[in-house]
Amino acid sequence: MQRQYSTMYTIGFSGAVCIVCSLLVSATAVSLKSRQERNTVADVRKNVLLVAGLIKPGQHVTAKDVSGLFEERIEAAVVDLKTGKYTDIDPSAFDQREAAGDPRRSRKAPPNQAQVSQLPDHALVYKVLKEGEVDEIVLPVEGKGLWSTLYGFIALDSDTATIRGITFYEHGETPGLGGEVDNPKWKARWIGRKAYDEDWNVKISVVKAAAGPVEADPYQVDGLSGATITSRGVSHLVQFWLGENGFGPFLRQFRESRSGQK
Repeated sequence: MQRQYSTMYTIGFSGAVCIVCSLLVSATAVSLKSRQERNTVADVRKNVLLVAGLIKPGQHVTAKDVSGLFEERIEAAVVDLKTGKYTDIDPSAFDQREAAGDPRRSRKAPPNQAQVSQLPDHALVYKVLKEGEVDEIVLPVEGKGLWSTLYGFIALDSDTATIRGITFYEHGETPGLGGEVDNPKWKARWIGRKAYDEDWNVKISVVKAAAGPVEADPYQVDGLSGATITSRGVSHLVQFWLGENGFGPFLRQFRESRSGQK
């Protein structure tokens, strides 16, 4: 004979199951948080090493390899975007995206084609060391493509003009079209191009047609086939972050400090 349960019993039992499941989900999320944070840090470090050319696309590296190489060759710092000067903020505890979303630590960006809406007061920079000297500078960049915000890094030679690499680690562009920003062959076309002209105006751009060789056409990069808007977005975001509202003041300070050492 089938047992009958009252409405209140059914509601109570369902509520208890929901509470238990919620507690289990919450406990799991809390227990995994530290692991997720470690994975996020490791992924950022790996992408910094990739854009700096210290590891190659497709190269198998362990988390231990990434950590060791990063600590040996990379020096992270937090700079004031307005002044370009270094700050005392601990880079290991600084989350630039979080800062950009905090009205107390950010400001409204001026109108820009990269569609960056909010600028953090401070930003991360990564100095790539070689024999104790700065060999490259890696800068975080972001901006709108066709469907998404692209997040990546650009690496500059110590002259701050020559591009050593570019990579995007997060975006939602169309696979096979705008998603080709991940293609190592396309990213390799940036290497050796010039970010600035002789008067330190941002000059680099992604063009719709094929660009010439580096020596003859240093300021242009091939566009992505069938992805005009994404290509244009990459141009705009790189130009924005290398300009006066981005890392322009820092790069100027860096050049002046190096010239003062000579």
